[in-house]
Amino acid sequence: MKAHVTIKDLARELNISPSTISRALKDHPDISPETKRVVKELAAKLNYRPNLVAQGLRKSKTNTIGVIIPEFIHFFFSTIVSGIEDVAYAKGYNVILCQSAETYEREVTDTRALWNSRVDGMLVSISKETTDYNHFQELLNEGLPMVFFDRVTDQLQASQVVVDDYQGAFNAVEHLISKGCKKIVHLAGPKNLEISKNRLNGYKDCLKKYGLPHNDELVVRCPEGTYEESKRFTHILLNNHPDIDAVFGCNDMAALGAILAVKEKGIAIPEQMKIIGFSDWQLSNLIEPRLTTVSQAGFEMGQAAANILIDEIESKDDQPGQLVKKVISTKLIERDTT
Repeated sequence: MKAHVTIKDLARELNISPSTISRALKDHPDISPETKRVVKELAAKLNYRPNLVAQGLRKSKTNTIGVIIPEFIHFFFSTIVSGIEDVAYAKGYNVILCQSAETYEREVTDTRALWNSRVDGMLVSISKETTDYNHFQELLNEGLPMVFFDRVTDQLQASQVVVDDYQGAFNAVEHLISKGCKKIVHLAGPKNLEISKNRLNGYKDCLKKYGLPHNDELVVRCPEGTYEESKRFTHILLNNHPDIDAVFGCNDMAALGAILAVKEKGIAIPEQMKIIGFSDWQLSNLIEPRLTTVSQAGFEMGQAAANILIDEIESKDDQPGQLVKKVISTKLIERDTT
């Protein structure tokens, strides 16, 4: 592996001091134009690049932010990362991206790795396993700026960027009711996630508003988040409650599993069964029938989270920024399944 060219290498080549090299590269007024020219020409010839980590150690700032997401494969999270990078790079920050793989242990490992990399701040979406937040609290106690997005917790004093999950779920169920549905299943997410709680509450409150009874048997948790899991549960529900006429999935993968189960039963979509997802993954517009879903503005969420974090990083120590909670609206996209 080829060693990086350092300031000392340039100094040795030109037989001048490393401090002179450093000041020449920074266009210091005390260095003559001729010396600057010679130094910069050699730096270009030898492909010299400044050591950003070393600079960060001296300045206690690395211009790097860490990002932890549950899954790379999730289309929604990939759009969030695009929004984060859009803002970060424009403001001169590098991004280190980690995946918790939806596990608590990996999330703790990622958090420590980013801290050891001396990031200036972190953007985090917590895993579905996480119920203990001490690994985050320790870093907040150290003064590290942190912003949580999508998957958040109120147990930490940190800024948040979230989707309006409650209203999105309420609108989804209201749409099903407007189509004449009366017995609506909710394939719910993991209990510990705020997004799951908010979507469940939106579902319940909408049923209540329109005078439809809430039946606990029609709310089924899908903690794994796979279409195989939701397909299996939907089969069981259809066997126990043959008069079900709609399914609201906590995400598009849950809705996809429901579609597969309903198709296998020979039930016509949308004539006999209507189905809605949540997220608007790319696949929701590609499957047959195309899935009605609640769209989340992932790119906008990433941009907002990055802007808030960088503002907190750059705020003066004696004037720390106020904690922010930004809520991003959803949009119902009607397709073939309703």
